[in-house]
Amino acid sequence: MTTPIPIPVVFVDDHVVVHCGLEMFFQETPDIEIVGRASSGLEAIATLHRLSAEHSLPEVVLMDLAMPDMPGSEATVAIGESFPAVHVVILMSFGQSERVHQALQAGAAGYLHKDASGDDIVRAIRAALEGEMPLDPAVVRGLATTALTPSDASSTLTPREGEVGALVGQGLSNRDIAHRLVISERTARMHVSGILLKLGLTSRTQAALWAIREGMVSP
Repeated sequence: MTTPIPIPVVFVDDHVVVHCGLEMFFQETPDIEIVGRASSGLEAIATLHRLSAEHSLPEVVLMDLAMPDMPGSEATVAIGESFPAVHVVILMSFGQSERVHQALQAGAAGYLHKDASGDDIVRAIRAALEGEMPLDPAVVRGLATTALTPSDASSTLTPREGEVGALVGQGLSNRDIAHRLVISERTARMHVSGILLKLGLTSRTQAALWAIREGMVSP
């Protein structure tokens, strides 16, 4: 059996207990490798610059929101500007909805609550790489009032792409969309990619915002 190539991950959190817990869990996960750790937003950015210079840039950053010197939302902006290929997954506590909004607007791939299990975090890392991380519709709707919508863009979508776009706006993953529309997961992924290309968008979050702003998703 072929050993999977591990996904390089940088973990950013200012709580030592959280660091240790995830470290122990990922040691038992062969396709995840922690290549860097940071306890603040500034340290996270410095870590990424160092790893980039060493040609070891991670594919995913797990980012806490509430940290000293720079909030996770601001660090996400900086990472997106300097390292656009890195996927940021937010780790949030309850009551941090506004900061989650800021991070998603800044380009985060998605988010998890801090009480998520280790298996949930691993699934989120894998999903972020595939561009299919489910999003909570309530959180996405909170962003819709400030989202930019491409003008006259909806007319370029096929009827099927319109259906897929509406389901993305509801927070469904590619697998859920495939099940709902009775198509393959690969076909669902292709439709999502086509929507992003036609609308000039760069992320699933932006597509969800677009669908809500277009009235394709019920409040």
